[in-house]
Amino acid sequence: MSALQRGLWYALFAAIAFGATTPLIALLGSGAGAWSTAGWLYLGSAIFAAAVEWKPVTLAHGFRRNAPLLTAIAVIGGMLAPAAYVIGLRDAGPFFASLTLNMEAPFSVAIAALAFREHISRRVLVAMLAIVVGASILSAGGSAQSGLHAGVLLVVLATALWALDNALSSRLGALDSRITVFWKSAIGAVLSLITGALLHESAGAPGAVLSLLLIGAVGYGASLVLYLRAQQTFGVARTASVFATAPFIGAAGAVAIGRTPLNAAGIAAFAAMAFGAFLHATERHAHRHHHHAQAHSHPHRHDDLHHDHTHDAPVAGEHVHSHDHTEIEHTHDHAPDPEHSHTH
Repeated sequence: MSALQRGLWYALFAAIAFGATTPLIALLGSGAGAWSTAGWLYLGSAIFAAAVEWKPVTLAHGFRRNAPLLTAIAVIGGMLAPAAYVIGLRDAGPFFASLTLNMEAPFSVAIAALAFREHISRRVLVAMLAIVVGASILSAGGSAQSGLHAGVLLVVLATALWALDNALSSRLGALDSRITVFWKSAIGAVLSLITGALLHESAGAPGAVLSLLLIGAVGYGASLVLYLRAQQTFGVARTASVFATAPFIGAAGAVAIGRTPLNAAGIAAFAAMAFGAFLHATERHAHRHHHHAQAHSHPHRHDDLHHDHTHDAPVAGEHVHSHDHTEIEHTHDHAPDPEHSHTH
């Protein structure tokens, strides 16, 4: 499986896990205040990350080396963004809140192109456009009676914060994604729960708290790990475009739980988004490119045409350690990952 294909599956499963959270939060998380809800969701995410990376020494070492960036990511993406989203969700409802999540894609692509100079192919732009058009069709099909309100604006704000969070997280390519997810989630959860307590919010009934913890573990914890893995092998912009299917998954969930009836607009939007996903699944990016000799440390595999070094004991799958690269020039399918940051 190529890096592009592997990154596609990481991003797609991340989208499914995250997309399902919106209708589930609306269905199972009532009774808790907005800040408390955000806190329980990210506490569940932190518990998941700690379970898959349970070594305290490893977690502490990862934080010490990246404390400023991890703290910024936690405040932006683990505290402010989810609180804005939960408040917006409760005003706009799960259907419209899910659709508005599509705004994260253009924010992410803009950051990738303008701040990080990441190459954005025409195919990626067309794919993203198809997904956004799908969301626009859904919005136009159901917004005539709702209009623009504060809930939608708050969800837009949340998507902008999450896009910035994701872009900053991509700068931690040498850090295991599980460590990033743990600290983002743990710090964000603590800050959110403290804020909720200071505002005298309801913490929620035990059943709602447990539901939010489980939703956070899968929809935020597992999804974040997969999302960051996708960025490392697929690039910021491509990952953001595939992840833009998550809003449709959430909208479909809202229909399934009876919050919104399925109509012609929903069917048309599904077709547009399916076309965008197909473009990503069949994308090929290959040309002759040059790699300078270097030594660095980052998550890697031994089946990507770049890492042919040996180990004293056999190593399978993704792993992290310091390794050397010789100078090489070759042609193969690749994505804008840490090995392929060249210009076009």
